Amino acid sequence: MVSDPIGDMLARIRNALMAGKASVDMPKSKIKIEIARILHEEGYIESYTVGEETPVPFIHVELKYYGPRRMRRPVITNMTRVSKPGRRVYRGSTDLPRVLSGTGIAIMTTPRGVMTAAQAKRERIGGEVLCYVW
Repeated sequence: MVSDPIGDMLARIRNALMAGKASVDMPKSKIKIEIARILHEEGYIESYTVGEETPVPFIHVELKYYGPRRMRRPVITNMTRVSKPGRRVYRGSTDLPRVLSGTGIAIMTTPRGVMTAAQAKRERIGGEVLCYVW
């Protein structure tokens, strides 16, 4: 059992990118599917699929790289977990974070679902900041 499933997801993606892997698998949960959806919409990953295998359903994430084959670099430079199980971080609608002056994204969970900080700012709602991606 994992005490921080979102942190585990970010660590799996980070490790696969450092190893140059094309894809990574992880156990499925609703919040992980939403995070993968946001990463796909923002262009940080190629695609994701949700498998209903037994005994453990999984999410298959295709990672994204740029550059020629020998010189390819991952699109995701870094991912950091902000709100942890031991210390939750909440932000109001007026003080939402900007990651690297707008070049990265902050993923948050709000009363209207999981979204980026830019979307939450447009809808004028706050919530829990899950992670930063750049």
